[in-house]
Amino acid sequence: MADLNRPAETNSFIDEPRKIPEMLNVLTILTFVGSGLFTLTSLWGFASAQKSYDALLDAQSKLDQMPAFARKFAGPEMLEVAQKSVENRTPILLMSLISCALCIYGAIQMRQLKKAGFTLYTIGELLPIPTSMFFIGTHFFSGIVAMLGGLIYVVFIVLYATQLKHLR
Repeated sequence: MADLNRPAETNSFIDEPRKIPEMLNVLTILTFVGSGLFTLTSLWGFASAQKSYDALLDAQSKLDQMPAFARKFAGPEMLEVAQKSVENRTPILLMSLISCALCIYGAIQMRQLKKAGFTLYTIGELLPIPTSMFFIGTHFFSGIVAMLGGLIYVVFIVLYATQLKHLR
């Protein structure tokens, strides 16, 4: 007769621990790597915000000599984004670190097959969007880097959502 009081983390009569599905394993490892890189990028952005703003300010005098595609990256909108990034670099850094911590903790929870980890991960992935809108403005989202980052966020959330069947 099967033991009804057997712990949920086992899946056989031998009390063998449940294995992490391969896709979930890969996703969580990529999350750890990506969160680590995002943390380093956030720290670098904090440390070099003033220098980036100064370089962009210097480029304003050379806008006429730049090709059309380069003007978009050094134009007045980007100068405004850089200025707001300098003014709000501390809260932006704090929110970025909180976002990374939520993603990492959520991934750890999902490695333990806990469904609550998906919610924490999703909050961590989406937190930079309102943070950027509040502290920098909507011009931030017109850049290719922000759009590519948003696409990666969406892809990972969808991929994790496909793994919810393995979580409890």
